[in-house]
Amino acid sequence: MAVVSPSSSSSSSSEDFERWGDAAAWSAGTELTPMQTLLWRAERHPVQSSTTTVVIDLDRAPDWDRFVAATEWGTGLVRRLRQHVVEPVVPTAAPTWADDPTFDLGYHLRRERVSSREEMLAAAAQVALRPFDRSRPLWEGVLFEGLPDGAAYVLKIHHALADPLGTVQLLSMLQSGRRAHTARKPVGEEQVAPAAADPVDLAVSGLRTDVSTLPGAVRTTARALGVAAARPQAVLASTLRYGASLRRLLTQAAPPSPELSPRTGKQWSFLTFEAPLDPIRTVARQGGGTLDDAAVALVLGGLRRYHLRRDHLVGEIPVGVRVSLARADDLGNRFAQAIISGPLSIDDPVDRVAAVRGEVLSLHTERALEVLDAAAPLVNRMPSFVGASTLRTAAAPDAFVLTLPGPPRKRFMAGAEVQGMYVLGPLPGAALTACLVTCGDTACIGVNVDASAVADLAALEECLAEEVAAFSG
Repeated sequence: MAVVSPSSSSSSSSEDFERWGDAAAWSAGTELTPMQTLLWRAERHPVQSSTTTVVIDLDRAPDWDRFVAATEWGTGLVRRLRQHVVEPVVPTAAPTWADDPTFDLGYHLRRERVSSREEMLAAAAQVALRPFDRSRPLWEGVLFEGLPDGAAYVLKIHHALADPLGTVQLLSMLQSGRRAHTARKPVGEEQVAPAAADPVDLAVSGLRTDVSTLPGAVRTTARALGVAAARPQAVLASTLRYGASLRRLLTQAAPPSPELSPRTGKQWSFLTFEAPLDPIRTVARQGGGTLDDAAVALVLGGLRRYHLRRDHLVGEIPVGVRVSLARADDLGNRFAQAIISGPLSIDDPVDRVAAVRGEVLSLHTERALEVLDAAAPLVNRMPSFVGASTLRTAAAPDAFVLTLPGPPRKRFMAGAEVQGMYVLGPLPGAALTACLVTCGDTACIGVNVDASAVADLAALEECLAEEVAAFSG
């Protein structure tokens, strides 16, 4: 990356250049990871969608020409944004990234006018529901102007390009720390476009790799069989424990709620809420939990209110959470998804956080948390319907809840200040997906609801808003 030295000595400019340098090196791998490959090949839009949508509130509508120029610069700095996925003709190798020779920014970026936030969120949900053209770069952006209190930028991005955490990190890196235009920004290195990846060549290369690694695989298998023969009881006991852990992870932790079904996954409705972050963190500490636990407890509190309003209170529901797999020697964050029994019978938020913390801690003893990562390379060598069936093996929870770190300080996009960042995740069989993003000292909560699963969407929105207010003190 060729980086131009900043002309200003201000701290915000220095921080901008440091972040932009990191953005230039972001996602430099040439192949999809095994998990990205599994989600890419198994996708059945929209029921098993791998699309994340981000709604960014802006204090004003940015100048369109400046906004387009900034996006042009960003896609030049982050090469992945101008690349598409190339699949081998048979699944002997992972899909690879290649420059899109027909990249057209006008295809990926546009602007529309709306008159209200409700209209903008409804339009954003429709943007999210439209499937990607899988032969093009996997993102789409819409600037919504005409809002009474500013504007909103909606970015749709595929999981193969970035997961929700990576999406928020990338956006935070590309945004500026000041409103004024930066005349001399870092630019990506000029690169000669590589020859287009050939699907046949990819398949042949993958087959050759398989053949070359076959002797090593045979030796490893022989050693494993030798150990099994020498210690059959220990191997059997370990296998049974792993199987029991797998069974617990693949079955419902609690029965699903009748008030959150049936689900088609084809009607998405976006809801957004904001609250001061400190009171939520205080509730988390009082309950002996983390911000992640508090987010789960908050969503459960809203669903408790909804069930009470519907005169159908259940004791607990299955909730999908993210569990850290990080160990002391890990260089980065590693996570797995799992399902807990989310308490709906607990009224007090602090007690609810404590109950959620206990459920999450119990997951750390499960040996099979990483089973999907371990199985992905094998599943990826099979037809795509096998991967889709694998993802449907586990029972879907009623809700997914996720917490993500957003920008800690003020950010700007083409001169417009970022006032909120809301992540709306996909609905892989769940009735709703909720994500809390920390944006400065504000908690930005985005909720994607399967409207076919909720009899009274307006009531659910009111109940979630009431619980957000309760957590805010």
